Amino acid sequence: MRPVLVIVGAGPRGTGLLERIAANAPALYAGSGLDIHLVDPHPPGGGRIWRQDQSPLLWMNSMAEDVTMFTDDTVRLEGPVRPGPTLHEWAGLDGQTFPDRRLGGSYLRWVYERAVAALPPGVTVHHHARRALRVSGPRAGRQRVWLEGRPAPLLADLVVLALGHLDAEPDTEQRRLTAYADRHGLVHQPPGFTADTDLSSLAPGQPVLVRGFGLAFVDLMVLLTEGRGGHYEQGPGGALTYHPSGHEPVLHVGSRRGVPYRSKIGYGLDGERPPLPRFFGPAEVDALLARDGGVDFRKDIWPLVDKELGFAHYHRLFAAHPERTTAAWTEFEARYAAAPPLGAELRALVAFAVPDPADRLDLAALDRPLDGIRFAHHDALQDGLRAHIARDLTRRHDPAYSPDLGVFLGLLSVYGQLVRLGDIGPWWHGFFSYLASGPPGPRLRQLLALSRAGVVRFLGADVTVSAEDGVFRAAGPSVPGAQVEARALVEARLPHPTVEHTGDPLLRELYAEGAAATPEGLLAVDPGDGRVLDHTGAPHPRRFALGPHTDARGSGAFTRPRTNGPAFRQNDATARAVLAFLRDVSCRAAA
Repeated sequence: MRPVLVIVGAGPRGTGLLERIAANAPALYAGSGLDIHLVDPHPPGGGRIWRQDQSPLLWMNSMAEDVTMFTDDTVRLEGPVRPGPTLHEWAGLDGQTFPDRRLGGSYLRWVYERAVAALPPGVTVHHHARRALRVSGPRAGRQRVWLEGRPAPLLADLVVLALGHLDAEPDTEQRRLTAYADRHGLVHQPPGFTADTDLSSLAPGQPVLVRGFGLAFVDLMVLLTEGRGGHYEQGPGGALTYHPSGHEPVLHVGSRRGVPYRSKIGYGLDGERPPLPRFFGPAEVDALLARDGGVDFRKDIWPLVDKELGFAHYHRLFAAHPERTTAAWTEFEARYAAAPPLGAELRALVAFAVPDPADRLDLAALDRPLDGIRFAHHDALQDGLRAHIARDLTRRHDPAYSPDLGVFLGLLSVYGQLVRLGDIGPWWHGFFSYLASGPPGPRLRQLLALSRAGVVRFLGADVTVSAEDGVFRAAGPSVPGAQVEARALVEARLPHPTVEHTGDPLLRELYAEGAAATPEGLLAVDPGDGRVLDHTGAPHPRRFALGPHTDARGSGAFTRPRTNGPAFRQNDATARAVLAFLRDVSCRAAA
């Protein structure tokens, strides 16, 4: 009766959990062997997102030096630190390179194989290239994991759901738009993973409305331009010119903000790192968790976050650019710490100590740069958006604006703290991605070239799409009264699966049988070790869950080195809880 662990999902999160099991097993597991079953239709390591059979044109969204799957001494965990190479060290790349996703998948596959090799003798890993359909079984007994195409279930003492990013069933609006497209012979692509989407129905030269200006759009842009035979030429000044192949559609893109995500910062930290967390750390999170009746993000959390990001910004400004300030840092810091967040006293202090408004942090203006701006016609909007993107590129690659890097580090620190608060609503994750997880600079340079070539056209902010008169129409306040018609509409954004409406049958069944969900539809888990909670708040003794489908979602399955990555902390806590449980199972079996 060897104990059995089933991990559903063998991508980066499942691989990270396996690495932590291998690291903790020598101290925590002295059982008589263990069988670990990994269930994933895609190869272990990369999983679906980082698999090898995708276009080499698709890049990772991180520089090679910013990708690691290994813990270091900044990670606050109970288990042992097991250092390992970053992607750029492993692959022998320039750390500033943005690798393609297939290379990222190769790194993850190597991490997986290293984790398997590090498991103690008697621990055996089995991979099942199938989908898991359902988990059943009593709380006090073995679980049954039913796999597609397999008549008998896997029997497991414990199950961990490391499902990664999931598809979702179309919501009411998407079903309506698809039905409308079917009736009128149009094309409608609902939210999905761009690399998995069939784009062949988007005809050359035809207008396509695109809603979404984040990373899914960047993938779409690449696959419909270079992916169809176009190419770029770099001029003497570094500007790119796009040479179409003639097979590209014309992409009319808009979103709520109306601008692409901010460029990745193109320089490293020189000098002192802001001492974070400062105003939003473990003590502040403890106080929020202790409140009766829960917390409101805008009222209770955002003021602390705003003050934390401001501190990171001004610390960097005073440290790296003191000539642009009119006060000593010690004086400013003391008064900044004493001032209430989001108040007149704080604004007056900043106005006194930072004379140039361009050096002051304005998160609202950063978040909605087109608010209140109107253009006379669409050609004027194109000029305005190209100027905005060019300014962003310049700023994010010029160390003279290094307070932006301070804010970036502040965002990472805040994200690591917010994980403990569970489901705080969708706004923060979108804001974080927009400021801290935007596209590589070269992608925005390509976007500018595509705009100048007329292959991409901008629609502006707060874009709405109507379906009438046999076509789709896009309009928005950036160009009052103007509309763009097209026979194709692409929703360039990831789906937002809830446990009730996810495309994953296992998670739907789990919810239907009593697993708890947050108001945003995330699977509720114990923040301590990831055990799945029921509607009474009781943790299931034999079911765990990790990843973006839970309310303990971290900022990613891998992370930048030396940033105390929350996913690493979660993986370690879950691995230790799993091993302790399985050790007891093994001992009882031996007795």
